Amino acid sequence: MTGGQLAGRHAVITGAGAGIGREAAVLFAREGAAVAVADIDRAAAEETAAAIGAEGGQAAALTVDVADAASVEAMIAAAESALGRVDILFNNAGVMLSDDRGPEDTEAAIWDRTIAINLTGVFHGCRFGIPALRRAGGGAILNMASLVAVMGSAVPQLAYTASKGGVLAMTREIAVQYARQNIRANALLPGPIGTPMTAELFDTPEKLERRRVHMPLGRFGEAKEVAAVACFLCSDAASYVTGAGWPVDGGISAAYVTAEDPA
Repeated sequence: MTGGQLAGRHAVITGAGAGIGREAAVLFAREGAAVAVADIDRAAAEETAAAIGAEGGQAAALTVDVADAASVEAMIAAAESALGRVDILFNNAGVMLSDDRGPEDTEAAIWDRTIAINLTGVFHGCRFGIPALRRAGGGAILNMASLVAVMGSAVPQLAYTASKGGVLAMTREIAVQYARQNIRANALLPGPIGTPMTAELFDTPEKLERRRVHMPLGRFGEAKEVAAVACFLCSDAASYVTGAGWPVDGGISAAYVTAEDPA
C-alpha cells in the first residue's frame, strides 16, 4: 500500500475499534498511511489492525482512554515509536450516553462523563498530538464534532450537544493558532450515521422514521461515507482547508422541509 492520497503519512485515529473510526483506519491504510489504531477496547483495536494487515497495510493497535491525560500522552508516544512519526491526528473517539437528556433531568455524572470523553478527550489529543505533528514538520488534525454543534435537537441530548459545540469552537481556535506552523485543523459534523451507537438510540421503526423524514436523502449515512470525507480532509487535496466544520449529513443542515417520498 504505497500509493493513494495518504501515501507516506502516519496517522493516529482514536475510537478506531468500531464505527467511523474503524472505517477511517481501514481507508487511510488503503490510501497509503501507516495507522496507529487506538481504542479503549484493546481487542477491538487489534481487530481493526488485523484487518488492515490482512490487506497488506501497516497498523499498530494501541489502548487509550481519551478522558485520561496520561493515557493519551502514552498513546502519542507509542504511536511515534511504532510509526516513526505522526503527521495525521484524527480525534474520533466519543460517546452518546442513553441518560443524556435535557438540563433538568441529566445527572451531573452523565454530563461530566460526556464532556470528559467528547470534549476534554479531544483537548488531550491536541495537547499531546500537536507537539508530535510539529516534530514531523506539520500535518493535519481532524476532530469529530456533530451536526448538533450547529443545529438544535428537539430530542434532548444536552451534554452531547454541548460537547460537540465545544469541539467545533476549539477546532477553529487551533486552526488559527497553528496555521503558520504547517498544521491544519478541521472538524467533521456528521448527521445520523448507521453505527452501533445510533442503533442503540434509534431502536424501533418509529424512532427511525421520525429521523428519516427530516433527511433530504431519505436515509441514514454510512460510516464509510464519513471516512471518505475524513480521508480527504487529512490529505494534500485539502491543503487550503483549515478551521472548517464539514457537514456530512445528507443535506439536513440545508433543509427547511424535505421533499415527499415519490409515490
